[in-house]
Amino acid sequence: MTLLRVAAVVLNQTPLDWDGNQQRIVSALKDARAAGAGLICLPELCITGYGCEDAFSGPDLVVQAERVLCELLPETAGLVVAVGLPRFHQRALFNCVAVIVDRHVIGVVAKRNLAGDGIHYEPRWFKPWRDGVVATTRIGDVEVPLGDLLFDVGGVRFGFEICEDAWVAERPGVRLAAHGADLILNPSASHFAFGKLAVRHRFVVEGSRAFGCAYVYANLLGNEAGRAIYDGGALIAAGGKLVAHGSRLGFAEWEVTTATIDVAAARSAHARITSFHPALSEHAGLVRAAHSWATVPVAVVRPVTHATWETNPTLKAEEFTRAQTLALFDYLRKSRSRGFVVSLSGGCDSAAVVSLIGLMVRRVVAELGITGLRERLGYIPALKNVNDADSATRVLLTTLYQGTVNSSQTTRDAAATIAAMVGAKHLSIEMDAFVEGYTKAVGTALGRMPTWEQDDLALQNIQARARAPGVWLIANLEDKLLLATSNRSEAAVGYTTMDGDTCGGLSPIAGIDKAFLREWLEWLESSGPLGHGPLPQLACVTKQKSTPELRPTSASQQSEGDLMPFPLLDRIERLAIRDKLPPKDILPRLIVEFPQHPPAKLHSWVERFFSLWCRNQWKRERFAPAFHLDDENLDPKTWCRFPILSGGFRRELGEMGG
Repeated sequence: MTLLRVAAVVLNQTPLDWDGNQQRIVSALKDARAAGAGLICLPELCITGYGCEDAFSGPDLVVQAERVLCELLPETAGLVVAVGLPRFHQRALFNCVAVIVDRHVIGVVAKRNLAGDGIHYEPRWFKPWRDGVVATTRIGDVEVPLGDLLFDVGGVRFGFEICEDAWVAERPGVRLAAHGADLILNPSASHFAFGKLAVRHRFVVEGSRAFGCAYVYANLLGNEAGRAIYDGGALIAAGGKLVAHGSRLGFAEWEVTTATIDVAAARSAHARITSFHPALSEHAGLVRAAHSWATVPVAVVRPVTHATWETNPTLKAEEFTRAQTLALFDYLRKSRSRGFVVSLSGGCDSAAVVSLIGLMVRRVVAELGITGLRERLGYIPALKNVNDADSATRVLLTTLYQGTVNSSQTTRDAAATIAAMVGAKHLSIEMDAFVEGYTKAVGTALGRMPTWEQDDLALQNIQARARAPGVWLIANLEDKLLLATSNRSEAAVGYTTMDGDTCGGLSPIAGIDKAFLREWLEWLESSGPLGHGPLPQLACVTKQKSTPELRPTSASQQSEGDLMPFPLLDRIERLAIRDKLPPKDILPRLIVEFPQHPPAKLHSWVERFFSLWCRNQWKRERFAPAFHLDDENLDPKTWCRFPILSGGFRRELGEMGG
């Protein structure tokens, strides 16, 4: 019997934070050692951080990464550790994993399949390593093998699939298994996206079955560099069964997940599979090292159960809540801001952002305690005397209602209610004098006063833009981060005022469509996330019709009246932008899916969508950074690139017919 205790580590790292990243790695190694682990897998590029962007091209980055690697070696006494970092070879940069055995680097594996779609740009910085190629690299004063390697350490064989390597059809694991790998380690930087967890589970569990080995998956955690959110969720599988998994979307800076693997039993089971065809020659990149594995007591294998919230029928709402609150908290502390400011209109979008901040504080306090919150945000002096989540929220969140003559009492009351619900410091100012000042000054200069009959859009926009200086001033005075509140549906058609309601340093819900936001608010009102419960006060928002309140009240302005029903808008967006269908192929689908609307009306809405989409790419280019929650979003920096100037689909719209 050969029992081996393995550990998969998740880390909340920050690009180029050499000391912080190193400290978290050291802490995780200590916890893994205390848990009895002998083989430890750390995440992809965890020394540098995954999101270094073009800083990867700087020559000093590789030097600093190697320095940190060497400084980590004393912490690995008696252990086998896999740690991610970049390496130069032949004037090219490679995404690598260094294998350390008892304080000595014995080899460096290079990633073979690079992620280059959607949010990923790895081919911009790295080169893919070729199968079967082995070279050497110098770590400190020692030459070690580099490339396509398989390790035999103390009689236990293991190899690597580095993140994207496991997502491709021709996985490296096939060849590693043929050469007798007992374990495959997967150091990953796999970002969060709705529905992605099931795919990860499949390749980890199925990999362990098909390859006849244990599979250890380690991931990053948190908002590492600004846009991408990593959900952690370490996984360990053996023999086609999940034997351990870590938590997801938590606030810990590191987490260690361990399991005991029976190597001898796995070998015996795989030998009985008649379809298994071993490689009869040795792996060209085999690296051998002597090592005495620690004696591991026999462990009782128990069924793995998932967190209650992960089995909830409303998983998307739960994931959205946890991903957003984790991302907001990491952005807050890593940007060293002293809190958030939100222009709270009393409508759906700003209410969603404020609710998320309130839930952020409550989640952190529930998981880390008020002391943990103070420690993680220790640079905020005003937080010293905070004793509960409500008082912490008042320190960290300022909301501002900016009313005009066109604002209703409904939204005034709703804004006050939502602010009180989460415990924010709430302010209110009247904007009519500022709006009138601008319009009068410009009207005098032009020689005519703007009128609603002639200048409808301009008069709407000046109200939104006049609100920007005041809320920016509050953010500056309080040294807080101003959050914009535009959503994905409005971004698609440019239904937002640049330098008005788009103002902010971060736009947390810009990747979420309006229809889902309304569903989420209704869920939050009636049920809420597990462990926190509902927020019934949100009824003051969910019962309203969406309106920007920029026209005179007599106009009864509604957002869907200006545009089209939001579920329909979102469907057109998916068909046109995600699926790349032309208008003539979209209209027949809408006629079937939305029979409550006349075909002529659907025709006009398709035309309206394409026209507004093309006209407003410049707005999407200027949006504040948004969190990446959906692998098919509209952010030109993470998924959807579109020309600012284009032909506007004129021919394609003509082909749709009358």
